[in-house]
Amino acid sequence: MNPKIKKFAPIVIIAALAAAGFYAWQAMSSNSHPEGFASGNGRIEAIEIDVATKLAGRVDDILVNEGDFVQAGQALAKMQVQVLDAQRDEARAQHQQALNSVVAAQAQVALRESDKRATQALVTQRESELDAAQRRLARSETLSAEGASSIQELDDDRARVRSAQAAVEAAKAQVTAAQAAIDAAKAQVIGTNSTVAAAQATIARIEADITDSQLIAPRDGRVQYRVAQPGEVLAGGGKVLNLVDLSDVYMTFFLPEAAAGKLAMGAEARIILDAAPQYVIPATISFVASTAQFTPKTVETESERQKLMFRVKAQIDRELLQKHLKQVKTGLPGVTWVKVDNQAQWPAELAVKVPE
Repeated sequence: MNPKIKKFAPIVIIAALAAAGFYAWQAMSSNSHPEGFASGNGRIEAIEIDVATKLAGRVDDILVNEGDFVQAGQALAKMQVQVLDAQRDEARAQHQQALNSVVAAQAQVALRESDKRATQALVTQRESELDAAQRRLARSETLSAEGASSIQELDDDRARVRSAQAAVEAAKAQVTAAQAAIDAAKAQVIGTNSTVAAAQATIARIEADITDSQLIAPRDGRVQYRVAQPGEVLAGGGKVLNLVDLSDVYMTFFLPEAAAGKLAMGAEARIILDAAPQYVIPATISFVASTAQFTPKTVETESERQKLMFRVKAQIDRELLQKHLKQVKTGLPGVTWVKVDNQAQWPAELAVKVPE
């Protein structure tokens, strides 16, 4: 055999086998449906998460690059927090001021209670004076009736009683005023305690904002895009990064009513990708739409779009994805096969074949 022909023979054989496999798969996926099976074409999708800033501010640093794999809880980016630090210091000062006001208000309560005790003692003194004046008046009235005392002395004793009664009423009024002052001082204590609580809440809110200024990965995933760069000023909710969770991957496809009506949640499915027709990927039906719709233009031919179809999602097993996480790509087109007859057996060409 010619050495050149011998050299290229293996390449020709491999190419022929690959072409034969591709055309056999294409024929099966587009022209023929094994009995008891249905198929629909779609693209591989994954859960995407936008990592955004909660508050408006300037991006201080981005700690990851596009393509990096990240874990839940990992720090991804930082926002500048100098303003928040200043606000926290101000809130702490206001908190300390409120604490001082509480101490002053409590001292006022103690002072007013002391004033009340003094006025209560004065009431006791005035009541004693009134009692003495009343006794003297009683003696004067007896002596005056017997002619042993002058009318002037009787009038003087009566005036002393009225004066003592007035002094008692005045002292009791002072006690009431002292109690009112105590109540006002206690209300001031409550008000200052409320100010302390408000200052503590302000500190907690600002500290939460400072914590939120460090952007954390909400779940495991891969950085798909860096939307912003360090130094950029973003509005509240401004996107910084886009993550894709490559362990949460599925294909959305469409089935006619006759097939979708026989499909159960959790049913087995098989996915064959255009880019890797040699593999048959196991999946599970995770969603079947409850209402029909016209299929998108990118999914079916013009004639098929005239029919109402049901949207279906086939979820790829998470453990399988975890084993091949670095090889997972989104956006790849392919075909999903499902059983519409529970008694049907998967044909050999749809037997599970996954990368080692």
